Amino acid sequence: MSNIEKLKTYLKTINNLEVINNTSDLKRLSRDFYDYSPILKEELKGCIADVVVRPKNIESICAVARKCWDLSIPITIRGGGTGNYGQCVPLLKGVVMHMNYFNKVEEFYPDTGFVKVQSGCLMSDVNKELAKNGRELRLLPSTWRTATIGGFISGGSGGIGSIRWGFLRDPGNLIGVEAINIDSNPQLLKFNAEESEPLNHAYGTNGIITSLILPTAVKRDWYSVVVNCDDLDKSVEILKLFSAAAINLKLGAILEKDIVEYMPKWFKGKNKSHKVVLQVSLGGIQTIDLICKKYDLELQNLGRDIDLEYGISDVVWNHTTLQMRAKDKNWTYLQMLLPLGDELKLIKTMRKKYGRNLLWHLEAVSQQGVPRLAALPVLKWSGESELTQIIDDCKLLGAIIFNPHTITVEGGGLGVIDADQVKAKIKYDPKGLLNPGKLEGWEKRNIYN
Repeated sequence: MSNIEKLKTYLKTINNLEVINNTSDLKRLSRDFYDYSPILKEELKGCIADVVVRPKNIESICAVARKCWDLSIPITIRGGGTGNYGQCVPLLKGVVMHMNYFNKVEEFYPDTGFVKVQSGCLMSDVNKELAKNGRELRLLPSTWRTATIGGFISGGSGGIGSIRWGFLRDPGNLIGVEAINIDSNPQLLKFNAEESEPLNHAYGTNGIITSLILPTAVKRDWYSVVVNCDDLDKSVEILKLFSAAAINLKLGAILEKDIVEYMPKWFKGKNKSHKVVLQVSLGGIQTIDLICKKYDLELQNLGRDIDLEYGISDVVWNHTTLQMRAKDKNWTYLQMLLPLGDELKLIKTMRKKYGRNLLWHLEAVSQQGVPRLAALPVLKWSGESELTQIIDDCKLLGAIIFNPHTITVEGGGLGVIDADQVKAKIKYDPKGLLNPGKLEGWEKRNIYN
């Protein structure tokens, strides 16, 4: 009997564990939205788990982890599967552990505004619970309705709210974690903010996260506002002014007009122009209107988000690319942090070289307190060599690239090997069974021994 058959037989004896073996579910639960990338679509197409498990308590997780350790079988953790980089794809088969039964908000701490929440809880459900205490999550991906909080912390980097609160790995955005290690005696471990850093944006490679402690923000009524602008330079200038103004902003983005044509009818309207998109509190709308009048621009207030049939999150961050690909699968994308002060130089240089095959989508962010512009440009796919050339050109012009066409933590976000992440993996996953193939530093771990 093979090791995987031994495991499947053992799984049937574990209480509070759902086991899934049918082929259609194995395929569905072994993938995310990696087909945004033609490279990953080809690279990951045959990666399917041998078995999927859904644990219902800590004991069942530990039982699975212990047997996988004994048999040296990989475990890949997944949440809602809304990622775009193959974070939850099992490269070496084995077990996919679906955390959707860990879906409770465990505790709210009114003195600090912190919340303790299980990793499989939908972010939309977390926000519903927080609203009862007048709070909300600071950071959200555009997929917040179906994304789990554990998946976001493990595989995300920023999103709606990053204009004020920065990126997930900025200090203060993760207060604590509870996770299970994988060795001969798996157990629940508790990590404070400093100890949690190696588990933040690590694709679940160094611990099975069961719950997290996160900071929250005061809940506000957010209004979606759109400013039409015929000049892209002017759009960038006023977005910077909005970001620097003394107002509450949750989102600031620019979609150039060729991108707008791919957006839903309710958003693009009749005005064929670049669009500056904002989420702002009611008190800030007057200031935005004042800035618009100085530039002879008209502000369009779509209304309070909670009252809208469609949410502005459906056209920003990764949803921009989603909307374009819904109409033409030949579009893919990049992610980068634009050079401070030279954003337009990069955009104009790249436009001159690549024309309308590279379209610009910008997001206002804060990086450790410094206002910056990130870009998620969409590009017509014409092969890996041109993609490499575009990346190299942007780097030469000062951009920091977060490559969504690679499967590793380092390639897709950090850019460099994080020694603390590797040390954590050596300590908490010494056989390298958790999501193997995703942490580049693990393959080079001998330099940290």
